[in-house]
Order: sequence, then C-alpha cells, then structure tokens
Amino acid sequence: MKPINQLIKEKPIVGWLIFIATIVIVFVLGLFASSIVERRAESVFVYTPKVEHSQFEPRNEVWGQNFPRQYQSYLKTADTTFRSKHQGSATIDMLEESPRMVVLWAGYAFSRDYKQSRGHANAVNDVHHTLRIGAPIDGNKSIQPNTCWTCKSPDVPRLMNEIGVAEFYKGSWEEKGHEIVNAIGCADCHDAQTMNLRISRPALVEAFNRRGIDITKSSHQDMRSLVCAQCHVEYYFNKKKIEGVQYLTFPWDNGLSVDAAEAYYDNIEFTDWTHTLSKAPMLKAQHPDYELYKMGTHASRGVSCADCHMPYMSEGGQKFTDHHVQSPLNNVANSCQVCHREETDKLIADVYERQDKLIENKYKLEEIIVRAHVEAQKAWDLGATEEQMKAILTDIRHAQWRWDYVAASHAAPFHAPVESARIISSGMVKAQDARVKLARVLADLGFNKEVPYPDISTKAKAQQFIGLDMEKFNNDRKRFLDEVVPQWLETAKQREANYNTKEL
Repeated sequence: MKPINQLIKEKPIVGWLIFIATIVIVFVLGLFASSIVERRAESVFVYTPKVEHSQFEPRNEVWGQNFPRQYQSYLKTADTTFRSKHQGSATIDMLEESPRMVVLWAGYAFSRDYKQSRGHANAVNDVHHTLRIGAPIDGNKSIQPNTCWTCKSPDVPRLMNEIGVAEFYKGSWEEKGHEIVNAIGCADCHDAQTMNLRISRPALVEAFNRRGIDITKSSHQDMRSLVCAQCHVEYYFNKKKIEGVQYLTFPWDNGLSVDAAEAYYDNIEFTDWTHTLSKAPMLKAQHPDYELYKMGTHASRGVSCADCHMPYMSEGGQKFTDHHVQSPLNNVANSCQVCHREETDKLIADVYERQDKLIENKYKLEEIIVRAHVEAQKAWDLGATEEQMKAILTDIRHAQWRWDYVAASHAAPFHAPVESARIISSGMVKAQDARVKLARVLADLGFNKEVPYPDISTKAKAQQFIGLDMEKFNNDRKRFLDEVVPQWLETAKQREANYNTKEL
C-alpha cells in the first residue's frame, strides 16, 4: 500500500477528504465533550441540596426544595379528574356502584362508607371524611385504633421514632389526629441522606423476617415494589402480641396466596366481626395489591410497581421517576408502551375486557353471598342450632373472604387475571355449598319456600335494610369536621413552626 503522503500527491482530492473528515470528527467530539461537561454541571446544579433536614421530616414541601421536579409531579396526585371505566383518581362511592356490599358488610363500618381510593396527596383528608372512623366528638372515642393511621402519612415514621412502634399502635384513632397531618410522601419511601428507597414501616420487615427473608438485601428493582408493599397489602390488627395494643401484622407466614392467608386466620381463630344477619365470623380483606401483583405475569418478568405507576420521564434533559403515582391508563405512553407496541386504544380496550369479565362474575358472587346471609338469618329465626349452622357459617366466611380479596385489591383483574378468576370461582363454590346446606336446614325446620331477596337496589335502601341510622352518622361527621379537625390542624401548624430545617 502506498504511503499516504504519496497518495495525496498523486490524488490531491484524497487530502481534502481527509482534512474535511478530520474537521467533522473533531467537531463531533467537541459536541460530545461539551454535552458531557454541560450535563455534569447541570447534575451538580440539580442535585445540590437547598435545605438540610432529618430523616423524619414529615413535610413533603421541605423535601421538595431539594427535588423540585419530583415534588411538582407528586403534587399531581391531588388531582381527582381522571376516571377510567372502573377506577381512576376520581371520588367513586363504591356502595352506590354496588349496594350489595352494604349487606355483605352488615355489622362492620364499611357498610357505612366505602369510596374509591384517591391519590396519595388526599390520604389524610380522605380519612378525616370517612364515616368508618366514627365521630370522635363530645368526648367519644373513635371506633378505630391508632393503627389505622399507619399508612397515611410520613408523620407515622416520625412518631414511631419518637415514642416506639407499639406505643404508636396503642390507643384509639383520634388520639393522634393532631400529630398526623401530612399526606403520604417523601419520608415514607426515601432515605434523607442518599435518597435511596427505604422501608419505613416495620410490619413489612417483620412479615418477611418470620419467613426467613432478609429484605435489606433486596435489589433496587425489588425495592421499587417493596416500598409500595408497606401499605398495599392484606393485614390485620393482632391483639395478642402485646397487651392493649392492636399490632399491625401481615398474615404471610404460610405464603402470599388468598388460601394461605385464610389458613393463617382460621388457625388463630381470628375474626374481624360477626355478621349481623347470618352471625358468621367474618374476615375483611384490606387491599392485597402486592400479593396479587406477585401472582401476575408482570411480576414474573421483573416489572415493578413503579415501572407502571411511576414510570421514568424526562424534563429539561433530566431523567427522573414520575412521582404522580396514578393509573397507567392515564399515562399509557410512558408506562404500557415502553414494552408494548400496540396502539393506546387497543391497550386500554384489553384492560377493560379483563376487568369487565371478572367484575361480571364478582357481582354475581356478591348476589349469591347476600342470599346466603339472608337465608342464614331466616334459619336462625326459625330456631336453627349452632351445630346445624357451624359448617354453613364457615362456608359463608370463606366465600366472602375470596370475594373481598379481589374486590378490595386495586386492579386485581389486570394485576393477576387468572388468579383473580380462580379466587372468584372458588368463592362461588363455597357460597353455593353454604346455600345447599342452608336449604337442607330450612327444610328440616319446616320451611320449604324461597327466602325473599331484599330490595337493596340502592345504597340507601341497603343501609335501611340492615338498620343503619345514616342521618345520625352524617350529622356527627359534619360536627367532627367542623369542630375537631380544624383544632388538629392548628395544633400541628404550631408544632411544625418549631421544626428545624437549615438552608444550605
């Protein structure tokens, strides 16, 4: 091969081409270098803390000074305008949607009030407004324990640090109303020094420890689901662990399935309440979102909760996690379409199809269980014995537990459609078994007619049927909101005025 200088002499055009190519390469390298320097400078600017605060700083706006992009996106969780076909962030009265629920929860506070959960920024306000906490006025106690605050606020880890976990759980709900005022936010999930994800609620760690699992060794991707699992799970209040304390506990000792939790509860003979119609010892599912998510195809492929509900976004050249925690159906481009290439309308239609099919059977199961409760009440009225009713009440308990496990979980039809369908279908078997046994008992008692199905076509009619005085409940709540809550907020405002933050 000829030397390059000889080649240039023979063909001057080659020299010009090399010269131009060299200029282009140098220019491109210069752009890369400039971009790197600019990004480094921008990185220093963006992540330089503006204030210094402790791990237990509960005010999200203080954390937001250091991470304004994340904070501004978090504020969008206050929005309540999005409603999909079945869920969303809007306020939805679930008892109006399905009045059968009122009868299913007869004797339990959920029969008074059950609304679709809204965004994290509404957490504390929504608890103030629900009828399920009673009306702690005129010296009356709330009907719920302090434990009910556990998932509602970054004030919770602050208080647990100050007074201890068991002491936090102790007492009735209104006792700490003046302490818990900041909605779910930064301190619930992040380390103040490193901003790494952290577990701030002990119940999750305790549940895994009992199974011999050390979640402190979890990967970052696993943590993007585990921080959600602190709250979006099934749980109960253990009254036997520490005397006088309703200790928050996850029933995971036998595994994460609906059957494992049922066996756990049956083994310890735990009951949330006794149904006022059937007298069945009932279980109330909370919101086993994490458990059902773990049984779906997304979890098996390593997709975390945050991948769909808090996808990455880019703004001003910065990539960060969108803290507008919401339904992926309101953000299909950044959530679903990162992996799925179908059009938005097709993806949404696929979700609705799954939801429609499961909800159809869920509603049918509700009707069957209502009939079982009403028929059981008839059997008691005719003089049935506890021995005759024992197996029947167990079937009712297990049937409704399965219905509630799916009904209480957010997006169960999509998180785990196959498992959710199995749970509902097994619930139908249990409920029908109860009704067959009831027919035999009723016949033995001389009753061979159909037990009339009550007129529960509206929430009001259903609540009247089970004997609720909703006018009193609503009037008491109004007084509570007008007289008590403002005092709590003012007390909290004065306390937080003395919190120490240091500008940097």
